[in-house]
Amino acid sequence: MDRETYRRLYDSLATYEDIHRIAHAEGFDEELLFVIYTHRVSRDATRRFYVVKRQMPRLVAQWRRGRTMIDLAREWKFPPVLMGQILLGELKVPRKKVWGTFLDPATAPDQRIRREVEELLTNDWIYSPRGMELQRERGRRGEERMYRWLEQHGITYRTEKDLRGKYTKTPDALLDHPIIFYGQKLKWLESKANFGDDVELRKNLKRQLGPYTEIFGEGAVVYWYGFVDGAESPPGILLWDGPTLEGITPVVQPPPEPAHAAPPSPGPARR
Repeated sequence: MDRETYRRLYDSLATYEDIHRIAHAEGFDEELLFVIYTHRVSRDATRRFYVVKRQMPRLVAQWRRGRTMIDLAREWKFPPVLMGQILLGELKVPRKKVWGTFLDPATAPDQRIRREVEELLTNDWIYSPRGMELQRERGRRGEERMYRWLEQHGITYRTEKDLRGKYTKTPDALLDHPIIFYGQKLKWLESKANFGDDVELRKNLKRQLGPYTEIFGEGAVVYWYGFVDGAESPPGILLWDGPTLEGITPVVQPPPEPAHAAPPSPGPARR
């Protein structure tokens, strides 16, 4: 996707309802738009977290006078669940109790908070337990899709679970034998159920993927929802989207031949 289109979509996805509107009007995949919407919401929440937190004494006073948490979240254009969690913290509800309330509103300190938490959960598709599970499910689907591709081509590999405790950082798939791709020997693959815009690529490549090359050698990362045109990666890391990966018929480097045993030394000459 070209940067101009991506920026236009990013700027247009101000609310959850915009996802369906844009998908219907322009034919974009709704799941792709949801991923881009998640980028926007989570980055804006990170950027403005302390701005909102500094206003909490005033917001708590408004809440005590009868305003609802969802109303405050909408006014401040802030994720509903995050608004509720910060506000309950200001009300001196213990942190463990706050998260427990969002997992099960029936455990809320009182009926008003219970009703409002249920409303926050209904209106938050990113920070609610439901939203987090959707994100985990996207990640699982991406990994399963990558593993299925490897297995279809008879490529053996070890997963992050298999490698746990053996290395400081581990990719989703460490290949037992490298894939040869235009002369590069790729030793690992990483699955990202995400869209690779410049911010995401910079974060992933520097913090996570770069160390893989130092430990294991060259590899590739698959962004299942695509990435911006012209995106560059450091040496040793290829960027693929889903169709690219699934369109490859891989060439696997054969394992080295086992060393042959030395021939036996001749015995004594017989007369």
